[in-house]
Amino acid sequence: MSHPQSSPEDDACYLALKAKDARFDGCFFTGVTSTGIYCRPVCRVRTPKRENCRFFNLAAQAEDAGFRPCLRCRPEIAPRLSGQSRGPDTLAWSTQDASHILAGQAAQLLDSPEGWGDRPPSVQRLAQRLGVSDRHLRRIFEARFGISPLQYLQTRRLLSAKQWLTDTNLPVNQIATLSGYSSVRRFNAAFVEHYKLNPSALRRDSGPAKAHGLRLKLAYRPPYDVAAMLHFFATRQIASLEQVSLEGSAPGLARTLAVQQGLAQHSGWIHAVFDADRCRIDLQVSDSLHEVLPQVLARARALLDVDADPHPINEHLHSHFPDSDGLRVPGTLDGFELAVRAILGQQITVAAARTLSTRLVSRFGAPIVTPFPALTHLFPSAAALAGASGDVLGSLGIVKQRQTAIQALARAVLDQRLQLHAGADPLSTITTLKTLPGVGDWTAQYIAMRALRWPDAFPSGDVALQKALGVQQVPQPAKAALAASLVWQPWRSYAVVRAWATLGKKPDEKPKITIK
Repeated sequence: MSHPQSSPEDDACYLALKAKDARFDGCFFTGVTSTGIYCRPVCRVRTPKRENCRFFNLAAQAEDAGFRPCLRCRPEIAPRLSGQSRGPDTLAWSTQDASHILAGQAAQLLDSPEGWGDRPPSVQRLAQRLGVSDRHLRRIFEARFGISPLQYLQTRRLLSAKQWLTDTNLPVNQIATLSGYSSVRRFNAAFVEHYKLNPSALRRDSGPAKAHGLRLKLAYRPPYDVAAMLHFFATRQIASLEQVSLEGSAPGLARTLAVQQGLAQHSGWIHAVFDADRCRIDLQVSDSLHEVLPQVLARARALLDVDADPHPINEHLHSHFPDSDGLRVPGTLDGFELAVRAILGQQITVAAARTLSTRLVSRFGAPIVTPFPALTHLFPSAAALAGASGDVLGSLGIVKQRQTAIQALARAVLDQRLQLHAGADPLSTITTLKTLPGVGDWTAQYIAMRALRWPDAFPSGDVALQKALGVQQVPQPAKAALAASLVWQPWRSYAVVRAWATLGKKPDEKPKITIK
């Protein structure tokens, strides 16, 4: 986008802008030449004239062109364009697609605070993670996005800082550090240079500090089946760890979590409430987690699949699952926790897995004080489970094979042989997971689907999935399910969730799925 002359694509963007269409939120930004401001498509101000509009795929492109973010619609809270939305990054690697895929992966890694250790991301470290030279990374990134990786990273840092300045009462020096700046002076200089505004100016009308944690906003693109997402978590919720509210005017969930940063562990809680009318999630984060706020926000976005772009997903899957356009892939706040719960759930019902997980949390989870009476424990750490006695694990009803798998997983995480977060490479992580005793393809694919946020994961050995696809009784049901799934690439994770959803429908309501 960003063409000086009108194009059909720009005209379509203008129609979406006029309609304030939330389905395109974060998919493009509008720079208004008469004001020097850029906005989200959902901005409620009067629609500018067509000749005064320039359209950009990325906020960083708008800022590179000299536009400043709107203080009303706040581009920093727009849903992001994940790697899946930027293009076919999940397709097989080829010479033709290599640069395109690599640039998308680079942007996705820059978006994620996970996997960088104690130091903030940089272009040099990004090139090292991708196994290419700095020069090559800059070349392919600029070819795809029209801006350098450094410009992209700078915009992401400043927009994050703008959100925290607006939504929280954190001191400016803490926000500078969280944003990746080594000093307040450099942060202030960059903010003023880009936004022509001193950071403290955003604080003039911030009001008194709010009780019970930091409050932030996360926008999402409709359609979003909030009830289905919360029902998924409710059927799996562990007493003392998480609490899901399905009824009333504030549907959402609250839960505890711990984030490891270097040698320090930060523990606390989050509370997410859906505001469907505004296509927004109001998020509370405990004050105890402010030092790891970027990680917490990234995990919350992943937990609720906030950044999914339904348009390309539904374009690919709607004909197979016509009543499931609003379904998202439930994520997790902690990849290790998800992996342990997946192992506990092998070959048993959801209810039985929930019972085992509840016992594990009660026995090995550290206690925590929260403003929610039901939330009293953290999930057990990798260190706690790696050192757990087999007799104690057995007394909880966990069979020997599951004990071995959980402790092997815990040791792999402690040794940093496994990275279970959205920034990890899915294919290599799946391979590593399958080398662990008691971890097969179903478990590895399920972890990739929910913890790694891989949109093309497919646990073909899942019994419920096989039943939904009607292949449970064939000689090789996993093979048949895998064959059926090929037509859904690269969105098979979303197809899995939609197939599961058909199990609760009457036979005449289920979509026809042809197995070739």
